[in-house]
Amino acid sequence: MKMVHTEYSQKGAGHYSAGVISGNMLYVSGQVSVDPKTGKVPEGIKAETTQALENVELVLKAAGLTRNDVVMCHVYIPFANQWGDVNEAYANFFGEHKPARVVMYVEGLNEGNFHVEIEAMAEIK
Repeated sequence: MKMVHTEYSQKGAGHYSAGVISGNMLYVSGQVSVDPKTGKVPEGIKAETTQALENVELVLKAAGLTRNDVVMCHVYIPFANQWGDVNEAYANFFGEHKPARVVMYVEGLNEGNFHVEIEAMAEIK
């Protein structure tokens, strides 16, 4: 296994790597909607979703990959009524590329002052 970090990923206190390469896959740890440069959460669920996806992309880039290499995402949001806005931001980010996806509603997620967490798996070709 090879651990992948971004310039921002070492700031957290958690015991994990931003990404792990194993075989021909990159596993990206859950990325929340905190802007890594400012430490702030953008306002609105669409903006939060976009930021979380951009944080995933930072890990992809650190591993030499792009969003088009993503084969699967797990998306965690606290409320079902946010789904439409989350899906719109997700579709805008990925465009024509449509990785497999699971969406889970996690009741306590917003206690960390964010409303989205996204993990991803990407294929290394």
